[in-house]
Amino acid sequence: MELISWNIQWGRGADGHVDLGRQVDTLRGIADADVICLQEVTRGFGELRGSPGEDQVTELTALLPGYHLLYAPGVDRRTATGGRKQFGNLIATRLPVREVFRHALPWPADPQVASMPRVALEASVEVSTRRLRVICTHLEYYSSHQRAAQAEALRTWHAEACDHARRPGRSEKWPGPFTPEPRPAEAVLCGDFNSKPDDIAYRRVLEPFDDATPPWRDAWLHTHPGQPHAPTCALYDKEQWPEPPFACDFMFVTENLAGRIRRCEVDADTASSDHQPILLSLDL
Repeated sequence: MELISWNIQWGRGADGHVDLGRQVDTLRGIADADVICLQEVTRGFGELRGSPGEDQVTELTALLPGYHLLYAPGVDRRTATGGRKQFGNLIATRLPVREVFRHALPWPADPQVASMPRVALEASVEVSTRRLRVICTHLEYYSSHQRAAQAEALRTWHAEACDHARRPGRSEKWPGPFTPEPRPAEAVLCGDFNSKPDDIAYRRVLEPFDDATPPWRDAWLHTHPGQPHAPTCALYDKEQWPEPPFACDFMFVTENLAGRIRRCEVDADTASSDHQPILLSLDL
């Protein structure tokens, strides 16, 4: 199984141009991915730099034939004339999808900085004879207070899912929504965490749990022991990011999957976003 995570900045490259087709070509050049997790996909926010199209979910659906697309906006607004304005995360997959969760991340007030609502999109997919949870998220940039709360929520939801895996609920007498789908304990958590490795959010994600919940492991560090993180931001877009390149996009896997990691690599060549894509390959 191959999975790519990428903050596409609504299709905008370091050259300032919005071109989703260019980004899909980049994705195809990296791998024939089974799952693609994208952050900063928009509908109706044409005022963003580069003037993205009205509905990027529809555009990506056309650009990714053979994939099933799931979308979760963190920002979901309506204009005075009834128009839709959305900004969030997308999962595209060729694998069978069994269950989908859209988790609204905590957004505690922090009036000293700009911020926006954030979301974690979770899909349970079938890979051969097993199920796997894939979670695509994007944490707050300006507020460390909000990032910390969001990392805590990701931990809580993971522990809850693993508890469901260990102790599944009963079914009603008749089939229906009370009939539970199996919740797998094995999972991949990826996205733009807006968190350098010394940030509270990154460190909190990796902390162990007090029960049988399998902890998260950084897939890049697992495959590159003793090396600093490869940078995923500030390589090319020096207008937005004048500082030295740094890592803030990560692939985490549950500890019970760490032995199945074949490779985890950052594509440092593309300049078609302000972030770099990350590829994870698992033997499943």
